[in-house]
Parts: sequence; structure tokens; C-alpha cells
Amino acid sequence: MKLWGGRFSKETDTQVNDFNSSIAFDSRMYKEDILGSIAHVTMLGDQGIIEVEEANEIKSGLLNILTEIEEGKIEFSIDAEDIHMNIETKLIEKIGDVGKKLHTARSRNDQVALDLRMYLKKEVEEISGYLLDIIETLVNNAKANTETIMPGYTHLQRAQPITFAHHLMAYVEMFRRDYGRIKDCYERMNYMPLGSGALATSTYPIDRQKVADILGFNGITLNSLDSVSDRDFTIELASAISIIMMHLSRFSEEIILWCSSEFAFITLDDAYSTGSSIMPQKKNPDVAELVRGKSGRVFGDLMGLLTMMKGIPLAYDKDMQEDKEAIFDAVDTVKLCLPVFTKMVETMTVNKENMRRAAGKGFTNATDAADYLVKKGLPFREAHHVIGTIVAYCTTNQKEIEELTLEEFKSFSDIFQEDVYKAISLETCVNERKVPGGPSFIAVNNHIAFVEEYLKGLK
Repeated sequence: MKLWGGRFSKETDTQVNDFNSSIAFDSRMYKEDILGSIAHVTMLGDQGIIEVEEANEIKSGLLNILTEIEEGKIEFSIDAEDIHMNIETKLIEKIGDVGKKLHTARSRNDQVALDLRMYLKKEVEEISGYLLDIIETLVNNAKANTETIMPGYTHLQRAQPITFAHHLMAYVEMFRRDYGRIKDCYERMNYMPLGSGALATSTYPIDRQKVADILGFNGITLNSLDSVSDRDFTIELASAISIIMMHLSRFSEEIILWCSSEFAFITLDDAYSTGSSIMPQKKNPDVAELVRGKSGRVFGDLMGLLTMMKGIPLAYDKDMQEDKEAIFDAVDTVKLCLPVFTKMVETMTVNKENMRRAAGKGFTNATDAADYLVKKGLPFREAHHVIGTIVAYCTTNQKEIEELTLEEFKSFSDIFQEDVYKAISLETCVNERKVPGGPSFIAVNNHIAFVEEYLKGLK
């Protein structure tokens, strides 16, 4: 007989039982369920709702169940539907009728809301650590490449020369924002819903704040209807994880390009590459490709959560059982991707000369050539036209701008002098961009120093 079976005269159909059960995926919350129950029963004893001796007996039984689960001695039953009923059933088997008092003044509705928040708080802390790892790895790689000149791109066309350090630090900023988003999400989910009951709290003199204090929450949720039907914390977390995966996917796309023969900007370590079953020469960037692919499943998890919640009325509806598989998958996926991606970046070899050669082609110094004329007094639009004409000439004659003779320069404008060659050298193009946020050696090193202080402040 099910613990809720008093109202029913027939056993649940086997197919319905299987369809209704969530133990296959919510069993991972066993520890949170037990710790939440211990806090709840402690409060029941302190408030005189049950005897203190009974509360202590229940706590002892719960701790014994926790030990047995972690030792692999307990198998969960699909007949008990979910992790909450499984643990309560085991408790009653162990300590008898006193175990039936555990569920006093609570519902599975507020119980699952509590367990899920507790579980996801723990996961957020782990994901946060992975984000700090990738930030630190990128900073270290940037420090080794502050003078490694490469082409910057727009529309995947060579645009202006930058440094590899500057490029990497762009991703540092993305992941720093990801870290901030996920920590903000933690703060909003860090309020304790237990005591909300099924939807309308309880007539018992419970102390919700005491339970919140025991479990380390910032406070209690303030509306019982919202408490049991709120899953926006899972949606917010899935959104934050989706943005992390989007950033990883963009970075993966660049790594896939960079390690191709056409670019050859980097070489991936053998430990983070795979081969072909038929082509012996192949070295494939499968880690990056899998990360890029897995971003799609996380976006799907987010859309699933949004769709699940968009039409259900207050308060709890069984639709909400679908929240766990989606958010667990998103969490599992980002935790799988971040560490292996970080190691792949940490171990890759940067082909500095190939990067510099690429920066020297494609007229990446054209903007600086125009700026040279502007600084000599020519209006920018006229300077833009002059350099555009020079680029067309160079394209026809298969030359780079810096390969023109002074005589050729002067055929386009008398303003050109010998100093044009220094003005359009790649080193000048990069290091004269000293504006904060720019690619110059000074600007990038200031950025790196700032992020290093940021990381120190988090430790």
C-alpha cells in the first residue's frame, strides 16, 4: 500500500505506476532529501510538535539510511515513486510507526522544492569552480602571448592585427560574466521553501526560519503558492548554463578552424585529439566538436523548462516533475564540458609564426594607413578612399601595403613620407592601440593584472 493510498480502493495500474515514477532520476537528491528531513524533524521536536525523543529517533534512522545508501546497501523501488517516498518508506521499515511522524507539517510539494534548491546550490558551486579554472587557464595562456601578433577578424575576414593574448582575454570576459550570472542565480535560489506545505502552509506552529538556518539558506520564501510552484530558479540556471555553453561553442568553433591546415594557428595535444578509422593522417578536434554539439542539447533543456512552465496554473502540477531531467542534464553537460575544454586549451601549442604571417596578409594594416593620412591632416573619408585605392592596386599587383615603394605611395598622395613604413608595421598597429580594452602590450597586461586581482579576491 502506498503511503498516500488511504483514499483509493484500487492499486495503481502498473503502467501508470511506471509513468508516474521519478525515482530513476530524482534519486540523485537522496542526500539533500535526508538532510532536509533532519532539519525539518529537528524543528518539529524543538517546537513540541512531536516529542524530542521521537525526533532524535527519526534523525538517527535517517542518518543510518544515508550511510547505507552511500555504501550501496539500499536499492530504490519504483513502487515508492520518488526519492522522498523511498526514504520515508525505508525509515518506517527501520524504526516503525514513529517514522510516520516525519511528514508532519510538510508536503512532497514543498519537500521537492527544498531538495531541488539544495541540490542545485551544490552544483552551482562546482560549476563556479570550473569557470574560475578556465578563466585562470586563459589568463596564463594570455600572459605567454602578449606579443604574439595575429589577425583579428570581422565577418571571418582579416580585419586588423591584434595579439593572441587580446583574443584570449575576450573569452576571459565572457566567462567572468558567466561566473557572475551563475552566482546571481545562486543568490536567488538560496531561499528556503519548506513549510509552504502543499500550497497553503500549515496549522502547526512550525518555525521556518529555524529550518532555513540549519540548512544554510539566506532566508525563507515569502509566499507559499509561489514556493511550491516556482521553478524559475531552474530556468534561470539553465539559461546561465546555456550562455556558458554558447561561449564554449564559439570558442570551439575557433579552435576547430585554428587547428586546421588552412589556419594552423594552434596544434592540439594528442591527448585531446582523436584519429580516423580509415585515414591515418587525421588528427581531429573531437573535444571541441563535441562541446559545440552539446551546446544544442543544453539549449533544448532550457526550452523544455520554459515550455513546461508556460501554461500551468498555481500551484503545483505534475507537469513540474519534468523539471529535474532537464536541469540535471544541463548541469551534467556543462560539468562534463568545462574541465575537458580547459585542459584542451591548457595543453595546446600556439604556432606564433603562423599567426604573425597571417596578420601580415589581407591588408590588416589598412586602417592604420588611413589613420596615418588623417594624422597628417587629410579628412578621414578622403584618407579612407586613398587607402581603398591602394588596396585595389596592391591586390592587382599581388603586394601588401608595406611592400610599396615610397614612390608608389606618393603616386596616391603626396602626404606619404618615409615614416609611413613604421606607422603601418604590425608592431606599431598593435602597440599604438593603448586605449583601455585595446590590444597593445600595455593595455593587455593591465587587463591581465586586473583579472588576476579579481581571481585573488575570490579565493
